[in-house]
Amino acid sequence: MKIWTVYGARALVLLWAGFWIFFFVGSAVVEGASGLVMVIGAAVLLLFAILALVPWRWEGTGGLLLVVTGLLAGVTYAIASAAIVRSDGSPLPLAVRAITTVVFTVPPLVAGILFLVHHRSLTARA
Repeated sequence: MKIWTVYGARALVLLWAGFWIFFFVGSAVVEGASGLVMVIGAAVLLLFAILALVPWRWEGTGGLLLVVTGLLAGVTYAIASAAIVRSDGSPLPLAVRAITTVVFTVPPLVAGILFLVHHRSLTARA
């Protein structure tokens, strides 16, 4: 398999983790998040950083973790977002929920699949 698959997967997973780290830090600073929110957020950010770095050393394991994370994040958000209510009391529009679910799900899922494909091509050649 071409080397672009692993470089593409690495770039995608770093962009994904970097975006969410930037988003959380920016939101926490602007909104003045409480200590509990900061601790929970730091744990999630640490998890994202680990998920982004594990495939660099162990492609198969990291790819599988990213696929599982992408699917779990997508399903969890899709279910939880149905209960989110805006400030005017109306639920989030379906389009907003769908786009956010895609943003949560697709990057780690695609990166994980690319890591798994590259790992499989390496083990098939050996």
